[in-house]
Amino acid sequence: MPKAENLASRDRRSVWQQVWRMRVLYLMALPGLLWFAIFKYGPMWGVMTAFQDYSPFLGMLGSPWVGWKHFQELFARPDFWILLKNTLILGVLSLVIYFPFTIVLALLLNELRNRVFREALQTVFYAPYFVSWVVIAGITILTFSSAQGIFSRLLASDAGQPFMLLNKPEYFRITVILQQIWKDAGWGSVIFLAALSGIDQQLYEAAVIDGASRWKQLWHITLVGLRPTIVIILIMRLGSFLDVGFEQIYTLINNNPLLYRVGDVFDTFAFRKGIQEGMFSYATTVSLFKSVIAFVLVLGANWLAKKTGEEGLF
Repeated sequence: MPKAENLASRDRRSVWQQVWRMRVLYLMALPGLLWFAIFKYGPMWGVMTAFQDYSPFLGMLGSPWVGWKHFQELFARPDFWILLKNTLILGVLSLVIYFPFTIVLALLLNELRNRVFREALQTVFYAPYFVSWVVIAGITILTFSSAQGIFSRLLASDAGQPFMLLNKPEYFRITVILQQIWKDAGWGSVIFLAALSGIDQQLYEAAVIDGASRWKQLWHITLVGLRPTIVIILIMRLGSFLDVGFEQIYTLINNNPLLYRVGDVFDTFAFRKGIQEGMFSYATTVSLFKSVIAFVLVLGANWLAKKTGEEGLF
């Protein structure tokens, strides 16, 4: 057997030997890989329906091809720019308010020295993550937009009329962001807390000897150590920049026409077209448009991260 074939055969054996040695870890990863294969990669074949007049009776292989027809209709819609504006505003608000809040929360929790108090506080912040958006929307509506709600009655006008928060479009976006902070900020800070625990404690000890204040330690050691994690999470968030939370928005709007002008986004629009009106190809077109924008944002952010000396995702 030639020498090159011997080396290739030895490499193959070495790979399988490594897989066998790590078999327990691979078995633990198997459910996650299956989840991605079934629910993420499998449905990607459905993207082709954006270029068809899809009919469930004809299937994807039998439905007629229509090219860019649905994209032209989407971009020509008078409410397309409203959908884009609402989605972008909510995405930007989430990026500039919610994302920094998770970092600040992680820094504050990291500064607590009483372990019992810190764990109790972490539990308080983590708990809302496990509550569904349906329940949170119900609590919000009952509390702030019901005639008998506590805050509705506290904020009642001079005429005694209750303050119906969700009947006022100007408060809708900030309500969405506050809901997101209350529900997800605790869980979102977990990654940053893990990154903080990896910073070498000797750096802090050396800084104390040099007389550095807590603020200088935070600025020159903590934030510097946290920067690679912040960049990675920021790139990943840009990938879902236009995913402003279908469940949250849909349950909060609750068929309230007063909120469509400020709250209708691509996700809720695609749901109405696809599920309620049966326009599957049109709904797929909207989702594909979002995915393309997200892909461009991830590539751009990754390129920018590498240009500034950070690791990037790939």
